[in-house]
Order: sequence, then C-alpha cells, then structure tokens
Amino acid sequence: MDDSEFMTAADVQLMQALAQRMVAVRPDLVNSDASFGELAWNWGKGHASQGGSWRRRLWFSGGELVAWGWAQLPHRVRRNDGSVKDVTSAYLAYQVDPDHGELVDEVIGWYDGVADGIERTVVPQAADEFALKRWAAHGYGTDPDSLGDTGSWTQLNVRDLDELEQPVLPDGFRFRTADEAGPRAVVQAHVDAWAPSPYTAEAYEDVRRTLPYRGDLHVLVEAPDGTMAASTIMWLDEANRTAEFEPVGTHPDYRRRGLGRAMLLHGMSRARDAGARHMTVACLGAPGHPGARGLYYSVGFREFTRDVPLIKTVR
Repeated sequence: MDDSEFMTAADVQLMQALAQRMVAVRPDLVNSDASFGELAWNWGKGHASQGGSWRRRLWFSGGELVAWGWAQLPHRVRRNDGSVKDVTSAYLAYQVDPDHGELVDEVIGWYDGVADGIERTVVPQAADEFALKRWAAHGYGTDPDSLGDTGSWTQLNVRDLDELEQPVLPDGFRFRTADEAGPRAVVQAHVDAWAPSPYTAEAYEDVRRTLPYRGDLHVLVEAPDGTMAASTIMWLDEANRTAEFEPVGTHPDYRRRGLGRAMLLHGMSRARDAGARHMTVACLGAPGHPGARGLYYSVGFREFTRDVPLIKTVR
C-alpha cells in the first residue's frame, strides 16, 4: 500500500512485527512510539476518541513491511473532568528498517504532504544519525520545548531479569491483576493516576483487543479501602523475550509509599515467569523530571537510548 488511510488494528500488528525485527538487530533505532508495546497502548487508548484524526502510510518490500508513518493530525481531546484540549499541531510516529534507509525521505515527504500548513513534530532516535541528517535536510530542527532542565525528550531504560528483589507492600495493600479487579476498577485506576484523562471504558476495551495484551500482565496495587492505588501494563514480546512497562501510574493520594517500586518488582517477576528475559520502560530524561527516572533506576533500570524531538514550523 502506498496511500494514506485510517489506522486499523491490522496495521498495528504489521508495525509490531517490524518493531520485533528491529529489536533483534538494532534496538537502539526503535523510535519511542514505535516499540512493540507502545504501538499497542497508543492505538488502544486513543482509537475510539482520536482515530478520526489519524492517517498512516505503509511501505513494503517483498510483501514485508519495511517502513511506516502514523500522522496524528489536529484534534480535540475531551477529558474526564469536562475540560477540553485542542491539539493544533501534527505529530508523526514512524519507523524505517535500516536496510531500507532511503525510505526515510519518502516518509518525510508523505508527512509534509498530509500535514501541509500545520506545525509538525517528530521524535527520531539519537542513535539514528542517518535519519537525523535527512530530517534536518527537510527543514526540521530541535524543538525548543525539549531543551533545558524541563525538556520533553524521552529516554528508554532497560534491565535484565536474572535477579530481582522481593517486592514489599505496606500492611493492608495487595497485588491484583486486571482479570481479578475487573474493567471498571482498572479504568478508574488509570484515570485517578493521570487525571484529567481522556481514558474511558471504551478505550480500555480497545486496549484489551490489541496484541499482546494479557490481563494477567496488567497488575495493580489495591489499598485497604479497595481503591486501586497503582497500576501498570506489561507488554510481552515473546519473539525477543522482552517485556515493556506502559503505562505506569499511582493515585496521587498514595504516592511516596513505595507502591510504585513494589509494583514494578512484582511486575518484572510476573514477566519473567511469562518468559521475558529483559525489561524496558520509558520516561522523561531531562534533569527537571527526576521522579519517574529515579523510580526506575531504584529497581535496576539504566538508560539505553534517547530520542530527539524535532519540529518544523509553519512559514
């Protein structure tokens, strides 16, 4: 296919297959929104509310997907507190197989066309020197919002699962799975952690339909009063024996009690039992965003690679 179309669940599976091949040979080139788990999460949580503003293009070689672009065009986001956020710029998630690097220019040309007249952003990986040169040649520069102590760039963190601490929860708290807690509690846990949030029961149903979602790898921490105080989903890539945390969140009333740390350790143990040998998680990397990064470092993660937010303004 070489035309622009709306994103489908079948498209996501093709993109995930490319992500798996990339992880096997050049994991440092997997773009921040192009990982196996991130693709599933982003499509699932946003399809119902934002899918009408998405466009995608796929490039094949010999029947195998070798590049793709997913343009998220201006749209309106309605959140659970009644507020509305208007997104006025375009964002591109994309991936190109390094054996087909010439397609980077085609991806850029397609994006410039589908988002013509709109401010455009994209986040290639810092390790992808070839792609960075091609984006620069097409007029993309460093996004000013990504600079400084409160910059918006993201780093990917990794650790192996050979040795894990035993998780410790405060008295009265316990681990649950999404299968045990049920959809209503799962959705509320996410909304509480990320309020104000556009997440809904319909969005969760789309998440559950994505591959490789598993309710037993969606874990939560239940407080003594029955509140789901923290939650995370783990996305297992069986081909590469890796798993990814996305998202990770804690209810604001239950932060700084060690729940997130215990949940991550518990989750990694479940992922290892399911066959994973390595774990990844992303976070903001700038110095002014130490919270999540410190949490992940405390359970053994270390930075593996980072992205480079780029922007092309409207003239």
